[in-house]
Order: sequence, then structure tokens, then C-alpha cells
Amino acid sequence: MANEYETVRYEEEFILNSRGMKLFTCNWVPKDCEPKALIFLCHGYAMECSISMKDAGMQLAKSGFGVYGIDYEGHGKSEGLQGYVNSFDALVDDCFDHYSKISERKENKKKMRILMGESMGGAVVLLLHRKKPEFWDGAVLIAPMCKIADDLRPHPMVISVLTKLCNFIPTWKIVPTQDIVDSAFRDPEVRKEIRNNPHCYKGKPRLQTAHQLLTVSMDLEQRLEEVTLPFFIVHGEDDTVTDPSVSKLLHEKASSIDKSFKLYPGMWHSLSYGEFPENRDIVFSDIVVWLNEKTSMGNSRLERQQKQANDQILPKMSS
Repeated sequence: MANEYETVRYEEEFILNSRGMKLFTCNWVPKDCEPKALIFLCHGYAMECSISMKDAGMQLAKSGFGVYGIDYEGHGKSEGLQGYVNSFDALVDDCFDHYSKISERKENKKKMRILMGESMGGAVVLLLHRKKPEFWDGAVLIAPMCKIADDLRPHPMVISVLTKLCNFIPTWKIVPTQDIVDSAFRDPEVRKEIRNNPHCYKGKPRLQTAHQLLTVSMDLEQRLEEVTLPFFIVHGEDDTVTDPSVSKLLHEKASSIDKSFKLYPGMWHSLSYGEFPENRDIVFSDIVVWLNEKTSMGNSRLERQQKQANDQILPKMSS
């Protein structure tokens, strides 16, 4: 299925994951030019790609990038119990399988591969990087979830009870939490759109989902120094969902040589969708500048691969 925009082509497709579930995928690509790089979107918890990341897809495609999205199992238009994350590893594997296939198409092999994740999607990005560090060329992290803020960290006894209960009632919606829509999305029009969007999950977090998010956050927090790829973090200073100081910590601790961090005064959690349009434009303008710098520098991954190939050929030639 394809819809035509003026300068951008939008497509949707359902694929099967390794567990035989139908997952929704979509893409935005420039109509009149070859994409200068591939951008792979990782959406936030309870969200989806085709509506909540449409603005990101359109803005980046208009700037010359090929943009690809996938709805995780239990999210958006994909199959699975809505709002349920049984295994974060399986979710990451689904993203890797789909995005690596796109990357390895003949026409895409020489293009740079950039991951872009917001909130929980930031955790997905960091785990995709950990899964195969040399595969990706960079990442844009929008208010990433990579550590539980100290004042929100559950007591160890609560974590212990939560873990035990997951064995009996994993899908129950019993985890107390603030209304994420009201605290994450600043623009009242966007809040209304989310509440009317049947593909966004709005119930209390399911027990196993909360346990998976907690486990992943605590694991990432212990291993921030393992992050080695080039990245750009953007975060709203008034974010109450993921702590801006945690993004600062990732920026400080990561082993990456090429890393940038920008804080936006007065902005909230969802910078790519929930902010007022003029603020979203500011954020995406900064992101596009960073992406253009990356693509203009040449593809270091391809250069490394060529060097490895040359290193293997030289001993054969000399023998």
C-alpha cells in the first residue's frame, strides 16, 4: 500500500517476525532523490510509528533521508496483547531483523545506518547497538530511557515482589503510575490526538511490561561506558518522565569519541511529537544539522570494511 505526498513517498507493510506474529512497518523516503542515509525509528512505550512518528518521518525524508519504522509486538498496529512486553530481548531482535534486512538490500549497502529512538525507544537503540556494535553508524537519542532516576527507583523489596508476581499474573494492569499522556506531551492538541488514537495504549502498565522496563533500565545504567557509537542526545529540561540528568550521565560515561548533548529549556518529554510545532521544528533542525554532518564525513564503517578486505588480500599477494 502506498500514499503519495508531494516530495515524500510513504509506504506501509506487514511482516512476520521469527515467532510468526504480524508486525506493522512503514517508511518515508524522498521521491526525487536517492536517500543520503537510512534512519531507523524506535518508538516509545505505548506508542506507534505511523501517527506519533509521522512528523519525524516527514521532516527527515524532506531533508533527504530514508526513514523506516516498526510497531513492536503489542504496540500500534502489530499483533500481540496491547501494551504487553513479554521479552525486551525479543522486541530488540524483531527490530534488528527488520532493520538489518533493509540495510543489506543491494541499493542500501553503502548507505549510513542511523538509529533514532525516543524514551523507551532510546533503550531499544542502545540494545541494538550492544547486539552488533559495528553494524550501526550513529544514533539520535530523544529523552532516552537508560536509568531509573534515583527518586523514582522502587525499593528492592518492591522489585522482589514484582518479580515473583510476574510468574502468576504477567498481563495484569496493576502497576500504579502517573498519567503519562498528561506529563509527557505538552501540546493539548497532541494529548487529544493520543487519547483518540486506538493504537496507543493508555491503561496502567502490565506487570511483566513494567518488570521488563525496570530490568532493562537497571542493566543499561550499569553499562553506559559500553556505548561506543557516535550519538546526539536531545532532552527537554522540564521532562518529568525521563530524567535529563540521566542523559547527561550517558553523555559523560559513554566511550564514544563523537558524542553531543543538547538540553532544551522549558521543553517536556516528547520532543518529536508532544511539543508545540515551533519547538519540534527547532529540535528537528538541530537533528538534521547533526545528521548532515555525519553523512558529509564519509562512511567510516565502509572504510573499515575496505581496510579489512585489503589487509586480507595483501598477505595472499605477497606469498
